[in-house]
Amino acid sequence: MHNVAVTGAASGYYGPDLALVHHRGFGFHADRCAPGLLEVLAPVRARNGLVLELGCGSGLLTRHLVDAGHRVLATDGSPAMLELAAEVVPDAEDLRLLVLPDDPLPSADAVVSVGHVLNYLPTERDVESALVAVAKALEPSGMLAIDLCDLQWGEVRRQAPPFAQVTGDWAIITRFSLPAPNRFVRDITTFLRDGDESWHRDDEHHENVLVDTSAVPVLLRKHGVRAAVREAFGDEDLGRGLHAVTGTKFG
Repeated sequence: MHNVAVTGAASGYYGPDLALVHHRGFGFHADRCAPGLLEVLAPVRARNGLVLELGCGSGLLTRHLVDAGHRVLATDGSPAMLELAAEVVPDAEDLRLLVLPDDPLPSADAVVSVGHVLNYLPTERDVESALVAVAKALEPSGMLAIDLCDLQWGEVRRQAPPFAQVTGDWAIITRFSLPAPNRFVRDITTFLRDGDESWHRDDEHHENVLVDTSAVPVLLRKHGVRAAVREAFGDEDLGRGLHAVTGTKFG
C-alpha cells in the first residue's frame, strides 16, 4: 500500500462509511470528466509535468491520469478516502492529506480537481483564498482545470426531493436544503452491511458554499492565471450549475 503523508488536520467530511459508499457507487463523475480533462492536460503530459490533484477522493480520477502517463500528486482532506486511493492507485507520485485553505500547496505544472472540492470550504472568502493559492502554486505555463458549483446549482435544486439508493451491501439517503442562496446543504445517511444480517448506520452533514463563477477568471487573472468558465471540460454533461474552470499561468 502507498504511504500516506499527513500535512494537515482532516476536513471532517467523508468518514469511512460514506467514503466507501461514494467509492462503490458514485465514481461516474470522475469517469465522465476524465476524457475532457486528459485532453486539456495534454501539454502537461508532453513535458512530463507534475499534476497536483485536489480532493482526489478514492483515486478514481487519479487512476485515469496515471494510466494516461501523468505524474500525479494526489491529495484529499479525508483520511478514509486516501486509504482507498492508496489501494486504487498505488503508482501515484504521492498521496497526501491536505486541507484547504490553510495547508500550503506544492508547486505543480497543473492543478486539477473534480467533485466541486473548493465548494466544501467554509466561506466564500476561503474559496477565494484557495483559488489564489492554486494560482500561486502553478509553475509558468502551468494549467488549471477544476469544477465549481455556481449559485445556480442551489437554485435549480431548491425543491429537490430526497435521493435514495439501495444495493445488496450499502444504502444511501440524502436530503437537500438551501438555507441561503449561496449555501447548499446535504444531510446524508448511509447503511453498510455488517455481516450477513445486520447493517451499520452513519450520518454526515455536508455544506457547500456556492459562488458566482463569472467572477473567478477576474480573480485568477490578478494572480497570473488566464482562465475561462466553461460548461464542461470536454463533451460531458456536468449538470446545471456545475461549471469547469480552465486556465493557464502566464508570465
